Amino acid sequence: MKKFLSLLLVLALVLSMTACGKDEGEKDNNQGGLDDIQIGVTDTATPEPTKDVTAPTATDTPEPTGDEPVVTDTPIVRPTSYVRADDEDIYEQVLGGFTAYSDKAKAADSVDKRFVYFAQAEAYLLDSAVMIPTTTKGGAYTISRIAPRTVPYVQWGNDVDRLKGVIISDEFCTPEERADMLAEWAKAVAGEGTYDPAAYLISKGHTINTNYTTTFSTAPVTIDWLNTSSQADTEITVNCVDGLVEYNNLGQMVPALAESWSVSDDGLTYTFNIRKGAYWYTAEGKQYAEVTAKDFEAGFRHMLDTKAGLEWLIDGVVVGGTNYYSNGGSWDEVGYKATDDYTLTVTLEQPTSYFMTMLTYSCFLPICDSFFQSRGGVYGVDEFGAASLDTQKYTYGTADDVSSQVYCGPFLLKKLQKDSEILVERNPNYYKNDEVKIDSIKWIYDDGSNPDAIYNDTLKGVYPGIGLTQASGLLDKAKADGNFDKYVYVSDTTSTSYFGGLNVNRGTFALESGAVASPKTEDQKIDTQIALLNKNFRKALQHAFDKGTQNATSRGEDLKYTNLRNMYTHPQFVQLSAATTDDDGHTFPAGTFYGDMVQYYVDQLGCKVKVADGIDGWYQPEAAKEYLAAAKAELGDSVTFPIQIDVVYLSTSDTNTAQAAAYKKVIEDTLGKENVQVNMIEAATTEDFYASGYRASNGEAGNFDMFYGSGWGPDYGDPSTYLDTFLGEGAGYMTKVIGLF
Repeated sequence: MKKFLSLLLVLALVLSMTACGKDEGEKDNNQGGLDDIQIGVTDTATPEPTKDVTAPTATDTPEPTGDEPVVTDTPIVRPTSYVRADDEDIYEQVLGGFTAYSDKAKAADSVDKRFVYFAQAEAYLLDSAVMIPTTTKGGAYTISRIAPRTVPYVQWGNDVDRLKGVIISDEFCTPEERADMLAEWAKAVAGEGTYDPAAYLISKGHTINTNYTTTFSTAPVTIDWLNTSSQADTEITVNCVDGLVEYNNLGQMVPALAESWSVSDDGLTYTFNIRKGAYWYTAEGKQYAEVTAKDFEAGFRHMLDTKAGLEWLIDGVVVGGTNYYSNGGSWDEVGYKATDDYTLTVTLEQPTSYFMTMLTYSCFLPICDSFFQSRGGVYGVDEFGAASLDTQKYTYGTADDVSSQVYCGPFLLKKLQKDSEILVERNPNYYKNDEVKIDSIKWIYDDGSNPDAIYNDTLKGVYPGIGLTQASGLLDKAKADGNFDKYVYVSDTTSTSYFGGLNVNRGTFALESGAVASPKTEDQKIDTQIALLNKNFRKALQHAFDKGTQNATSRGEDLKYTNLRNMYTHPQFVQLSAATTDDDGHTFPAGTFYGDMVQYYVDQLGCKVKVADGIDGWYQPEAAKEYLAAAKAELGDSVTFPIQIDVVYLSTSDTNTAQAAAYKKVIEDTLGKENVQVNMIEAATTEDFYASGYRASNGEAGNFDMFYGSGWGPDYGDPSTYLDTFLGEGAGYMTKVIGLF
């Protein structure tokens, strides 16, 4: 999953890119131009509960719950000691109908019907109140030397992390210069000219810089790009390996290692013609082997073998893939084969409107088959479902050895030092070298503890740009020194969605080291567990969350709503191509955006959320108090108030500390300290912070009650890229953020 992003990564002040599938921090859009992602564009490659806990059937539609909380009289049995419950039982209780709606969408007989059913599924997810969308990337005051729209312009996949085309000036771009370049870009998109930001900047007296430096806050744990689902890992390596196709900076899909491709009339067979004369290179730049179709087959099989969190993306898509990785099926039956050195044939289970958009995500990248095997790599899984690797001989893709991988992309990985520096340098033998505009990319470690130093280095030209946040003090600093008035602009928002998750089945109350420990007594742990399983209590918490106030700690008062997001999928991610009628006879007109359909179904459920971007669509203090009263009536004597809610924060980050303090204040002020108390639990290092939430291996390892440090960026052009992350039985990657699987 690309896309698992850490919000803290979003808090690191220098712009460093994040995209597909997970997000990170003020480092995001603050690079200035890097995250100017296309919004409101449909797939151009192929025009593709309620008060009771009873799951609807595939044909049922939930009944509206009405506008008021409903009190039930179901008795609650209080355990005598804290015991973590069965994940599947808890999932059924809090999200029981979600999978049914998702399945119905995937069985739809048209793409438009698919979108309608997914909108119903998303409405159900939001109404469950187990998660609350918070923000998206961007919408921040930024100063930058980077020309806009010089990275791939697309909402999904890993391509927005590909930096080979970045144009960097030696001077900050003014808002007027940015406006001129964006106008040129728009003409190029419309086919009315070309977009050459370097020529424009030179004409304005700028000098182009060919070395790009940014920051990172968490190092890759592997450079095996198919053995991870963390964007923090692939953000680096995606610059060193190419896939079959890619998007350019005009939002057009173009050939990469596949020179051309064709699709059978029935839409089931895709044939890719692999480019001849493209090679793998060692970190030292020595030619190792030619890239062949076998390397794509090898990469796909290795990805399924590792089961690192990417494999489920191909469920129901590639013939035989799911049976291979989950049931020990034969590889011979998997529809992903090199038929000769330069031909790759992919066979799908059913016509899939968004399949080509999937190919820009890391799970379809190649590996060098011969190099993999020379480093102890083998294919297949053992009887326990683990990859069949001899750990004594397996030295492939280890993060502490750049020579443990070979590269076929525009850059070669030269250095990877945890908590220090990461460096890639231009591959002089890259097959599309004319498209590479920079000579090197350097990531320098930053834990967010000294924003003034980063700002000063940005002014000196060390970094190309920076986001100006309130909590860091940089917004006021830039206003005082004049840089705000001369250079600031508000960065684009994107398709990445951050959210907070309520841990409905907590399994960890301190890290193994003893750090980040909950102060709760055993009785308080039970109280929290029971309360969080009550839907009205969850709704009370979510509607008491003043996201605007919390966001103001980083964005400032004037931009506190700009990047707020209120639904999981970007509201304009897709739209209907034709008028479409749902099972209850309601017709949505052609052109209806996905978010408008979700709003309709949210309203039908009696859910009070407004899903549009740029507003605080959840914060409703009076409704929160009503839900709390209903919850207290339902819970009765089974719990003792106040309920204790643990929130972990990174104490070295002023922004993250301010956000946690803001969350504590708004919840306690709205619901009353006699009802809810928020415990701010300190993580003194980024490792401890990430281990408590972002890098927790599963739901049981989540060390929090409320965690708002995760996000998801879409892998491909279909709502399922978001919603599948909340499927049950361990299939959904993001269920761990609500404490499950």
